[in-house]
Amino acid sequence: MAKILVICGDIWHPAEVIKAGFSSLTGLAHQLTFVEDAKDMLTASDLAEYDLVICCKGNNVTSGNRTPWFEEGVNECTPGDFEEYVKNGGGFLALHAGCSFSESNLADNCLKPCKEYIDFVGCRFLNHPPRCPVTYQIRNGDHPVTAGVEDFCERDEHYQIEMTADDAQILMESISEDASRMPAAYVREMGEGRLCALIPGHILAVWRNPEFQKLLKNAMNWCMKIQEA
Repeated sequence: MAKILVICGDIWHPAEVIKAGFSSLTGLAHQLTFVEDAKDMLTASDLAEYDLVICCKGNNVTSGNRTPWFEEGVNECTPGDFEEYVKNGGGFLALHAGCSFSESNLADNCLKPCKEYIDFVGCRFLNHPPRCPVTYQIRNGDHPVTAGVEDFCERDEHYQIEMTADDAQILMESISEDASRMPAAYVREMGEGRLCALIPGHILAVWRNPEFQKLLKNAMNWCMKIQEA
């Protein structure tokens, strides 16, 4: 049984959605640990206990605290620690809010660590239109993350992002009437470890979509180097 750390809960993305979403997954035998106030609870040494870290959290401390998550000289676990964890063989999955980081409107002491997180994950958040039907289209169905996953459409936040990672392999794209076509799933290999980013997932209906569930479970297994039978 794999041990998975799920970091969740910010102003715009309540932890209840994430917890209910994982509860809806069938056949998931892994041990999940949920942490919301990662700024005060999580240390760099904690990461080694887990086979996979899943970040479903934007840049706020908690759902009731708008203070940025990462702050120079404050955090015990920094974006650099996440990167070192992956390079040493860990798996990291950035899921929806985990891809929502931007340097906009940040104080000087929060700019550098935010940029480090953006560089680590590989994308910068720009904006999104109001919730709307978003179609997710597979672009590479041969990769283990997208294997067996069909195109799907759900009402969601259509994230507009800027890719910052030159080595990212884009597996899925998103399209809506209200915004530009965007990458919606991509992977990176860093040192001995793996990173995957999945953009869908703002509301619980997305998590309950069978195709999204296949995509999510595939991504978790790929990041942990688990070969499905």
